[in-house]
Amino acid sequence: MDDVVIVGGGTIGLSIGFELVRRGVPATILERGRAGRGTSWQAAGMLAPDAEIGFEELELYKLNRESLRRWPDFANRVEEASGMKVDYRDEGTLIVADDRDSAEAIRRLFEFQKEQGLEVEWVTGDEARDIEPFVAPRLSAAIYSKSDHQVDNRRLLKALQVAFEAEGGTLHEESPVAAVVPDAKQPAVKTADGTRVEAAQIVVAAGVWSRELEGWTPDTQPPVRPVKGQMIQLQRKRPFDLQHVIRGPDAYLAPKSNGRVVVGATSEEMGFDTTVTAGGLYDLLEGAWKVVPGIYDLPVDETWAGLRPASRDHAPLLGKTAAPGVTMATGHYRHGILLTPVTAEEIANLVQTGETSSWLEPFSPTRFSDAHSSRSLA
Repeated sequence: MDDVVIVGGGTIGLSIGFELVRRGVPATILERGRAGRGTSWQAAGMLAPDAEIGFEELELYKLNRESLRRWPDFANRVEEASGMKVDYRDEGTLIVADDRDSAEAIRRLFEFQKEQGLEVEWVTGDEARDIEPFVAPRLSAAIYSKSDHQVDNRRLLKALQVAFEAEGGTLHEESPVAAVVPDAKQPAVKTADGTRVEAAQIVVAAGVWSRELEGWTPDTQPPVRPVKGQMIQLQRKRPFDLQHVIRGPDAYLAPKSNGRVVVGATSEEMGFDTTVTAGGLYDLLEGAWKVVPGIYDLPVDETWAGLRPASRDHAPLLGKTAAPGVTMATGHYRHGILLTPVTAEEIANLVQTGETSSWLEPFSPTRFSDAHSSRSLA
């Protein structure tokens, strides 16, 4: 049997490969750079479906919530296979308001969360400080989302690579794919040096680069664009010891067990530009300082700008495409780390059985062309 060839070695590609090989399905990952050092490396690792629920994204919320439910078992499997810890943390998230306007905004969010049956609690500024002493002393109010968790995405990526290879997977780094070659019986990819790699099936998990591959027809090309996000990494310096993820009106802070404090993130429609700007950093630092003033004296460890893969409706593209032999797992936008377990397991099931689960159906890569066809027939 030819290997399943996975295009892309970020958290999505690595996790799909890991799920396949641990089930006895040969898998090869072709990664254009270093595995796990793209968008996934530049994320914050928040697993926060309740905090990030959208007023018109309930189908996506269900998928996010299901993936969070699977996270503890998935983390255990990765840790067992790799012998490495991924720093899965369950302290919860505080969504905080620093003035009257932001308090009204999170009150509307809270009421919507309660309507959906979410496990969230409205707390005063004083109560928020009891939960997390390092939030600002003049907070107006906050939502405490106990069931929103986090993981150290960088530890996860290192562990996934080790686990994938330990289970028998084949990883080729610095191996950019130039084109997909759809075929019902023998799909393939062409690498940048012209090599043709045949496969049992192709899984495209190339994030923002998925659309750039040659070989797509107009009706199969994924509508994925890059959305720039600038971020800052601070280093914990005691007595500062933030324990909870804090989400303010203009920035969030995600503390990791190894002392990293990740501050993010801007949202900019700038194509593939990854320039770190003074304005972007200023906005992040000001937004973070307003809600957690203790960051003022922390050393700045790193700054970067990542590219989120966003689809036309900001929901992922998961499942069979109209291109024979090609399956897609891309377009996760802000939820790539959160959606890793459900994507990996359901795409692995699809590759093995050919059956699309009810979890994947709403996120079919053909939904945009299907909608266009429906409007044309109307």
